[in-house]
This record gives sequence, C-alpha cells and structure tokens, in this order.
Amino acid sequence: MPIESFLFDTYEGRPVEGFILSAGGLEATVIAHGARLVRMMVPNRDGTGADVVLGFDRLSDYLASDAYFGATCGRYGNRIGGASFTLDGVRHELAVNEPPNQLHGGPEGFDRRIWAAQVDEAENAVTFTLVSPDGDQGFPGTLTASTRYQLSDDGVLDIRMTAVCDRPTVVNLVHHSYWNLGGHASGDLRDHRLTVRGGFTTPVGADLIPTGEVRPVGGTAFDLRSDMGPGDMGRGGVELGEALAAVGGFGFDHNWCLEGPVGELRPVAMLEHPASGRWMELATDQPGLQVYTGGYLSEKMVGKGGQPYRRFAGLALESQRFPNSPNIGHFPSARLDPGETYRHRMRLRFGAD
Repeated sequence: MPIESFLFDTYEGRPVEGFILSAGGLEATVIAHGARLVRMMVPNRDGTGADVVLGFDRLSDYLASDAYFGATCGRYGNRIGGASFTLDGVRHELAVNEPPNQLHGGPEGFDRRIWAAQVDEAENAVTFTLVSPDGDQGFPGTLTASTRYQLSDDGVLDIRMTAVCDRPTVVNLVHHSYWNLGGHASGDLRDHRLTVRGGFTTPVGADLIPTGEVRPVGGTAFDLRSDMGPGDMGRGGVELGEALAAVGGFGFDHNWCLEGPVGELRPVAMLEHPASGRWMELATDQPGLQVYTGGYLSEKMVGKGGQPYRRFAGLALESQRFPNSPNIGHFPSARLDPGETYRHRMRLRFGAD
C-alpha cells in the first residue's frame, strides 16, 4: 500500500505532517514533531488489531507531557549527570531539565522540534531530518541527525538513527515508545513477560545517574534472562508483575549491558503478552538497553481516546549508549568526530501465536 500522508496538527503556525506505513498486517503512524511514532497497529493471534503504543490525540498534549511518548530523544538520550561534561579539555555546561542533571537532551531537546520529512515509497519508509546548531542545549558542534522508519512485510519495524557533526561532540539518539502489547488502553504491564539478554546492569544513585559500577544481575530482580541459544531470544521470559514486585518502588528505570558484539545487529530483548499472543523482539547494534516500566507516569495522565494512563501502563525499551557515558571513562564512548557517522539501529519484529 502507498504511504498515506496527512496533517496531524499545527505547531507555532507550521504544519506537523503525519504518515501511515502499512505492510504485513501492521500499520505504523509517525509524525514530524519529535520524529515520533504515535500509533502502531498489531494483530493478535485471532487477527484482531490493537494500537500497542501509548500516546496522545493532539500535539498540545505531547507538548504538555514529560513522558517522551514515541519520540526521538537527543542530542543525548537518557541522563547526563550535573548537566555537564568535558571533551578535549573543554567543559560544556548543558541546559538543565531534571535538576541538577540533563535528561533526553534538555528542555528543548529533539523531541520538541519539527523535523523535515522525506517519503520513500519504494522502500515503504519515511526519513526525518533535523539540524541542531552549535551550542544547542549546550552541546558543541552543528549536528545533522536523521531517524528513518521502515515497515516491511515480514512484520518488522526498522528504525535507523544517524548523525554527522562538524566539530567533536557527543551523541546518543534514543527511540522512546512505550509498549503495551495488550493495547494502549488495556491497563498495566503486569501480565506481560520480558526477556533481556544482559548479564550486567549499571546501578544508579537516588538521582538515577549511574554510579560507574557494573554489577552482575545473577540472583537479583534484574535478572531478566531466559534459556536462549545464540541468535535465539527464547520465549517465556520473566513475568513483569513478579519482577516489579521484587524490585519495588517505581519499578525499572535502569540500563542493562547487552551481550553480543557492539555495532552488530543482534536480538537483545523479547516482550510477550500471553493473553493476546502478541510478541515483540528487539534487535539492536547498541551496547545498552534502558528498561523503563513507566513508574513515573502521572496518575492524572489521559492518553489517546480519553484512556487514563497510570503507573506501569507501558514499557520503554531504549537501546542506547550508557547513561552519563561522557562523564564515565570506562563506559562505551558517545563521542562523535567530524568525518564519522553515528549509527543506531533498532529492529522491532512483531508476531502473535
């Protein structure tokens, strides 16, 4: 089917374009504001479709929210401690939006911008592009970033993020959809099962900034591994209700150190919803995965179709460089130099059985 374009809304007098991709029984709707996924229709085992991502019906609600639903976050997704870092001996002070730290690129991060859109009918893909000027939110160098969404007949939503710069900088583009495979209006995640191929996490302090420690998950609530062979995610992961009860508090908002070679696409996580039969496998080329179970969602939040979204209503699986990498030397580097291309791929494969 051809890609359908439409006017999603307007922002400061400018049109916000939307695009509907269809293939293999799936349907993905993306918009230019935040290079954002706003709707993802996936059939269950009986062929009945449901929208499995949290979101809003109006742009004004996205602007009023701090949940980052479906957005491309940058220039640096996740947190930078103290909203500062030093690069080549120069200290860079960043815009603060989670005092005293910066979260997801600052108060006017990439999720707050209108990106230019280009449609590729032959590839069933839409590419969004954004130019971030030198000094944007405190980051050095002009950065040109892109996010490409492609939907294919084999049940795959492929997300590719790239960036180039004219001066040494740091970059970590993050896709921030919240998934609920029962459907965005189906309640919380406790009946889902999750597998993460990662034997270590990076513990955080009270401000959710990594301490620099790398800790094994064995024998803890953070062990989300299941029996799986090379290249096979396996099935029947950890029930999220049990995992959330074990970890307590606001649930997970932590980075896992992923197994497998960084820079190579490999399966790293599996989310399953036994009641509907839907499952989603995530493959990525990144070193880390932030698992966020939505524990900080506002109890007053109202989403698409007037649906209340409460704590644990959706799960974000954010493949990434590690949080605060620019300040922790033994974490994988987030540095990008002129002449290099930052590349980040997420492959989301959907099915039902």
